[in-house]
Amino acid sequence: MYTKNEQLDILACLQSVAWSDDIHVLDSGSNDATVAIARNFGAHVIERTYGENKLAFGGDEAGHRNWGLKNISFKHEWIYIIDADERMTPELFSAAESAIASPGRHVAFRVQRHDFFLDTWIKHVTPSPFNIRLFLHEKVHYERLVNSITVVDGPVGEIAAHFNHYSFSKGMSNWFDKHNRYSSLEAAQIVFNTNSKAKFSLRKAFFSKAINERRFHQKEMYYRAPFRPLLMFGLLYFVKRGFLDGRAGLTYALLRSIYEYMIVLKVREMKTLEPAVSNESHQTAVSG
Repeated sequence: MYTKNEQLDILACLQSVAWSDDIHVLDSGSNDATVAIARNFGAHVIERTYGENKLAFGGDEAGHRNWGLKNISFKHEWIYIIDADERMTPELFSAAESAIASPGRHVAFRVQRHDFFLDTWIKHVTPSPFNIRLFLHEKVHYERLVNSITVVDGPVGEIAAHFNHYSFSKGMSNWFDKHNRYSSLEAAQIVFNTNSKAKFSLRKAFFSKAINERRFHQKEMYYRAPFRPLLMFGLLYFVKRGFLDGRAGLTYALLRSIYEYMIVLKVREMKTLEPAVSNESHQTAVSG
């Protein structure tokens, strides 16, 4: 489990995996009761702040996760990754136990996520994606600075069970604070890719067998789409029938479109500031 200031969520999360005899918490600098709660529960706690990357916009999420996989002494070869705002269900535990007990060629398994908002499972407006959470820890690494991608060295299966995700458990203010940070990171990543002349391929975006390559090209294609905030709302509320989720569906679709607009505005701001910073540096060098 990766944590930072998760005192409101971590206990319920730990209770959902209390069956495990080897719980590890990799904390990245909490200044609340997160670490104390985890230790009192009996979890192994490792405290490590994010390593800095060569970009100016923050720590390397993938590098932090990769450090954990390489440096934590796991008792078992199979591990399950869970976030503090998630809960493992009894059905998922049974299905996961069966999956790793059965001999097979899979080195990792995808698990479906059920998102909850306003006390409602928003089954239409969110994609209920399959996330790679159960895997042999030596067969996985992460890529991308924010919203990291799980890359698996080997075949991946699926488990017919789900985990519950409560991304709004800390309240709306926390959601906006978090997505304000995320939008800054996403915007910086977009600007960096643009300056690096990153290109996307439609063929690779849809047909590449390498999931990290496929997702990279999908992201690059998506971020070039015009009217992205409106497209996001239309996709979630009408195409995916978010209206069937009632008030929760409408509110969530609006929030996601706002998040996309935050990214658009920050990309525009960064591109506007870049020439100004460059000119200022040039003038300083000339005057010097």
